[in-house]
Amino acid sequence: MRPDAVSRSAPEPEQVGRKVRLREVGLRDRRVLMGFDRDMAREASTLIGGGHRHWASHRSGSAGDDIHFGIETVRGRMLVGSVCTIGADPVTGHFGYGIGIAPRHQRCGYATDAITVLLAHMFEQRGFRKCEVTVYGGNLASLSLHAGLGFREEGRLRDTEVVRGEIKYLVRMGITAEEFAARPSDGLGDFGRRGQHRRPRRGKHWRAPAAVTG
Repeated sequence: MRPDAVSRSAPEPEQVGRKVRLREVGLRDRRVLMGFDRDMAREASTLIGGGHRHWASHRSGSAGDDIHFGIETVRGRMLVGSVCTIGADPVTGHFGYGIGIAPRHQRCGYATDAITVLLAHMFEQRGFRKCEVTVYGGNLASLSLHAGLGFREEGRLRDTEVVRGEIKYLVRMGITAEEFAARPSDGLGDFGRRGQHRRPRRGKHWRAPAAVTG
């Protein structure tokens, strides 16, 4: 099946993981997601994937061959964030993504599960061949998350943005459809070892510090 053989005129079907469900973003969701964005803007360095382009998707909707999902919990159906593909190219079979989890819902394993579900959807259902993301080099939590999912570092890019007198750099990471399919059955990242309904010891509504990512 060629990439993106699924009709773009029809709504994307729900995709269900162990902890979260990816579903179509409704009009009522956008106000909630924009509120999440305002909270996340204070923690811009902790965003995963294409951070600012992810925020813009709430306002402009999906563009071209990209798709945008709301992330809600399997239990309780509570909206906790959203994820969108970035630069999905049916010709090359490559895509990236941006994801945002509201600060108050971080450290629950939702980001790991949502990324895994998105990769399965893009590779197995839509026929894409490779996912590529860029992560700030100082974002150790995001680097660890992607490494646990099977992403490999492919290069480092110097960024022109200067923060606190230091030049930041970006780490380019990628995973192919074959590498994703070849992961061991228990290689599902952090949530795979914790079990479906495990909650962090500090409670569901504990607020993570500004430097911690989902």
